[in-house]
Amino acid sequence: MTSGSSTQLDTELESFRQQWLTDLHSKGNQPSSTSGPRQGESSSAPAKHRRKVSAQVPARKKAIYAEDDNDYLHGQAFDEAPPPTGHTLTGPSKEPPRELVSALDHFEEAMEREAQGNMGDSLKLYRQAYKLDNTVDKRYREKHFPPGHTKPKKQVSAAKETSEPVQPQEPDEPQPLTIQELIASFSTLAIEPTPPDVEGMPQPPCPISELPDELLSHILLDVAIADVADFARLSLVCKRLAYLVSSEQRIWRRVCIGREFGFQGLWRHWGIEKEWQPLPEWTELPSGDIVNTRDIQEARMREEHIKTLSLVPSPYPSWQTQFFRRPRIRFNGCYISTVNYVRSGQQSTNQATWGGAPVLIVTYYRYLRFYRDGSCISLQTTSEPGDVVHHLTKDELARHKGDKDRGHASNLPGAVMSLALKGRWRLANEEDESHGKTLEEREGDLYIETEGVKPRYMYRMELSLRNAGKGARNNKLVWRGFYSYNKLSADWGQFGPKNDKPFFFSRVRSYGFGA
Repeated sequence: MTSGSSTQLDTELESFRQQWLTDLHSKGNQPSSTSGPRQGESSSAPAKHRRKVSAQVPARKKAIYAEDDNDYLHGQAFDEAPPPTGHTLTGPSKEPPRELVSALDHFEEAMEREAQGNMGDSLKLYRQAYKLDNTVDKRYREKHFPPGHTKPKKQVSAAKETSEPVQPQEPDEPQPLTIQELIASFSTLAIEPTPPDVEGMPQPPCPISELPDELLSHILLDVAIADVADFARLSLVCKRLAYLVSSEQRIWRRVCIGREFGFQGLWRHWGIEKEWQPLPEWTELPSGDIVNTRDIQEARMREEHIKTLSLVPSPYPSWQTQFFRRPRIRFNGCYISTVNYVRSGQQSTNQATWGGAPVLIVTYYRYLRFYRDGSCISLQTTSEPGDVVHHLTKDELARHKGDKDRGHASNLPGAVMSLALKGRWRLANEEDESHGKTLEEREGDLYIETEGVKPRYMYRMELSLRNAGKGARNNKLVWRGFYSYNKLSADWGQFGPKNDKPFFFSRVRSYGFGA
C-alpha cells in the first residue's frame, strides 16, 4: 500500500469518527445510513422495556394497595406436580436471591415481596431502602414512569363542545351480533376437515365430520358425563361444535340432574359425622318416629331431583344457565383465604430499630377442601399454598394426625397436615333461616362443622357462595359467622370477624374431579 492511499484512508476514518460523534450528540438530527440500523436496534429495546414496565407496575400496585377483599387472593391453578423439597447433589432447590446494592434495588425487591404476600420481608426491605435514600420512591417513579411519556391533556372549551353537533350514526353501519345471534348463525355450518399441509394435496380424512348429529350428540353426552369442563372446551374446536355445546339442552339437563357434577351430588342435610364416621343407622324424627337413615337420604335425593327439574324455565331460562348460575360446591380444588394483619412487636435493647418499636405484619392462610361424601378438611397455617395444596388429602391427614403432640416428623413435606381438622359440610335446606333472601342467596348458604383443637370443642363456620371476577362462578366464600361449641358446658362462643377474609377457589389438577 502506498503512502498516498494510507493518508487517504486515515482521512476517511477520521471523517467517519467525526460524523459518528456528531450523530451521537445530536438528538434531533436524522442518523446516517451507515449507523442507522445499529442505532435503531439499540433504541428499540429500551423503548419496549419501558412500555412493558409501565404496563405491569400499575396493575401490581393496584393489587397491593386496593382495600378490596378480592385483592387478597385470586383463584390460582396448581396444575404442576408438587415441587421437590430439600437440596440435591447438583445444587440447592431454590434460586439464590439477587444481590441488592442500591436503594432502588431494595425498593423494587420490597414491592415484589409485597405482591407475593411476604409482608414482613417487604417491610424490612422498605426500611433499608429509605435508610439508603429517603427519596427512593421518587427515583422509582422517575425510572418506571418518566414524565416524557405522559401526554398533556387537550383543553377543550365548553362553548366549542356545545357548538359542535353530535353526528348521528349512519344507518348503513353494520351492528355487531349478540352472542346468542352469533352462535345461532353456526347452526347450518358443518365440521370442516383440516386443510392439507401441502397445497394441491388431498385433504386428510375427518371421520367426525361424517357423523350424523344424533351420534355426535351422544358422543358429546358421554364427554360431559366424564368431564363437563372438557365438554365446554369443545366449543373452541370449531363453529359447529360451538353451536352444539351451546344448544344441546338435553346434555346440560343430564349434567344438572346427575351426581357426577350436578346438584344431585350436593348435600343439604348432614351426610356424615364430624369425625367422618357414618351416621347412625336409625334416625328419630321430630314427630318421635324412628326411621332408617338410608331411607331418609333417598327420599331427600328424590326431592332434590324434583326441585332441580322445577327450576327450568323459571327462574333459570335454560339448563345451561342453571348449571352456571345456581350455587354449588366445587370439588376439583380447594378454597384459600389469605389473612394479613399488623401488630406491634417488642423492642429489643440489643438491636437498634428504625422508627421506634418494630411493626410486625403477620400473614397466615386458611384452607378448605370439600369431598363428595359430605366430609371436608379445614386447615389454618402460615405455610403458603404451593407447599400445602398437594398435601391437603385424607391420607396425609391420617398419616400426620397427632404429630404436633409427639414432636417428631416436623420436617416432612406433609407435616403441615398435623394441624388439619376433620369436618363435614352441607348447603342450606328449607329448615334453615332464609328471611329476605333470594333463591340464589338462600341456596348458597354453606354450613361447616369441624372438630376443635381440643376434644371438648367443636367449630361451626357459616359462609355463603359468591362470585368473583368476570365469568367465574361459585369461586368465592364469604363469612357469615364463626362459632365454637363447648361439649362439656354446652356453651356457644363466637369468634370476632376482625381478621376473617373471604376464601377464593383454586383448581388443583392432582385432585382430579374430587373424591
